[in-house]
Amino acid sequence: MTDETGFSTQSSKQFSTQFSANDIEELGREVAFQGFFRMERVTLRHRLFAGGWSKPFSRELFQRGDAVAVLPWDPVADELILVEQFRVGAIRASHTPWMLELVAGIVEAGEQDAEVAHRECWEEAGCTLDRLHPIATFYPSAGACSEQIRAFVGRVVAAGVGEVHGLDEEQEDLLVHAIPRAQAIAMLDANQINNGHTLIALQWLARHGDALRREWLP
Repeated sequence: MTDETGFSTQSSKQFSTQFSANDIEELGREVAFQGFFRMERVTLRHRLFAGGWSKPFSRELFQRGDAVAVLPWDPVADELILVEQFRVGAIRASHTPWMLELVAGIVEAGEQDAEVAHRECWEEAGCTLDRLHPIATFYPSAGACSEQIRAFVGRVVAAGVGEVHGLDEEQEDLLVHAIPRAQAIAMLDANQINNGHTLIALQWLARHGDALRREWLP
């Protein structure tokens, strides 16, 4: 069985948390800031493991929408398409804020994940795909942000390697790279991949890449 994102819901041993969304009581919500993104202040209480309810408390919640991330892969050449781009959150004195990443984009209202995957691959990497395979669904920073990311690997038909892509109106400036799979996994092992969605996708590929390559080769 699969869920609405196409991910399998079967496992050898199912695990479920003790509580669910029904064990939360939301007492209030207000917009604390509205700019390119939105910050909300949520007041709530929830059930406790020891029994009873927590005291009411407030948290600021960063709302940026859900996203789809794609690892484009040419299984014939065994190369991955990754994009290099600037990230403001990574500005630190001892590190470069340019990162090597998956293709990714926010899911707009009414869009399906596959639509976002194909659109963003074309806009960010001049890349076309003919297959998509789900990798993982995850929350990159659930303590402060509502964003959920659905990650996929896509089979590459063509890509704009060496080109600069992105939308001017979104201040995007992305350099497209083709990196051999073995080199990308070696970079992962050497702690040279420093953003979560790319790290998760490469970890998945390290475990499942050979089997998927056999399935995807012509």
